[in-house]
Amino acid sequence: MIKSMTGFGRSEVSNEDRKITVEMKSVNHRYCDISIKLPKKLSFFEAGIRNLLKQYIGRGKVDVYITYEDYTDNNVCVKYNSDLAHEYYESLQLISDEFDIENDIRVSTLSRYPEVLTLEEQSIDEESLWKFVEKAVNDAAVAFVQARIAEGENLKTDIISKLNGMLELVDFIEDKAPLILSEYRNKLLAKVTELLGDTKVDESILLTEVTVYADKICVDEETVRIRSHIDNMINTLNDNDSIGRKLDFIAQEMNREANTILSKVSDIEISKKAIDLKTEIEKVREQIQNIE
Repeated sequence: MIKSMTGFGRSEVSNEDRKITVEMKSVNHRYCDISIKLPKKLSFFEAGIRNLLKQYIGRGKVDVYITYEDYTDNNVCVKYNSDLAHEYYESLQLISDEFDIENDIRVSTLSRYPEVLTLEEQSIDEESLWKFVEKAVNDAAVAFVQARIAEGENLKTDIISKLNGMLELVDFIEDKAPLILSEYRNKLLAKVTELLGDTKVDESILLTEVTVYADKICVDEETVRIRSHIDNMINTLNDNDSIGRKLDFIAQEMNREANTILSKVSDIEISKKAIDLKTEIEKVREQIQNIE
């Protein structure tokens, strides 16, 4: 099956403690370019997420958006700095003794001194959180790949339709090409007869001239190679690997053969079909740019 490089996937995983949402979307790109935007709390998972996604993605520019909500009320705690509180208290007592003034320090006052009481986020169970993140990313990636496959099947159908149309053009060229020689021989014979009158024409000279002309305009090799490239492309479309680059190379070879046909023949009808052939090849190449 082939995959388009455009796709979208979304997943949401939640329980009583947390919720995570993952969204993925992609566009065409020559290489695999993954951009991940996630909360700071999950930033240490970025490398793992990237490696996980590379199992699903061969090519394309992929943007990944991850949001995280923590429902727990006990994810922070109050930390009491006993040593610092003692230092504050002793310093205040020294001031009281030195200046002979009442030490009116109270617990509520002392607790407001810097760093005596602080809020500290409790340690996270990374393994448990990673399993939660991993499931959400996997689910989004599966949906993302399915969307790519669905679009890829549409591309495959369209490309095969265009390839079948190209075969019809090749059929016309192959059927028409031999007639050009017959027409050329008749024109040549008529011209020679016009010039020489009743003088007998040397058939060997006429045959040699027609043979030389036939060699110049023969497109048999080109049409055979185009058919071979079309078969190769259809077979490649049934592969399961990333095939975009290979298909593009085959299309380039097809275009080269079409150019050669166009340069060899002067027949208007064949030239028109060769131009139509190049047009269809270009349409196929445009579609191939969307394939992973």
